Amino acid sequence: MIITTTPTIEGKPVRQYLGIVTGEAIMGANIFKDIFASIRDVVGGRSAAYEQELIRAKDIALNEIQERAAILGADAVIGVDLDYEVMGQNGSMLMVSASGTAVKLS
Repeated sequence: MIITTTPTIEGKPVRQYLGIVTGEAIMGANIFKDIFASIRDVVGGRSAAYEQELIRAKDIALNEIQERAAILGADAVIGVDLDYEVMGQNGSMLMVSASGTAVKLS
């Protein structure tokens, strides 16, 4: 299944719009990741632990829209939008949400 942020797929006209599909992933960061991220804040650099959690959350959200589009009989999901948010009292939860339009292609 094609999943794209673009509103069209070159050479593949949309035959039918099946509706909006969404996927979400909320990941909790543990205390060790928080400690190492705090150290990175002070000394600089990238936080590999948080980056891996964001990648995992993005993959989950995209897999969910693909599964939901397949249930509708879609060939593709177009116009995909990814949103990233920090949630929880201390910002200890990472949320990725994905949405797009499930379509049948010609």
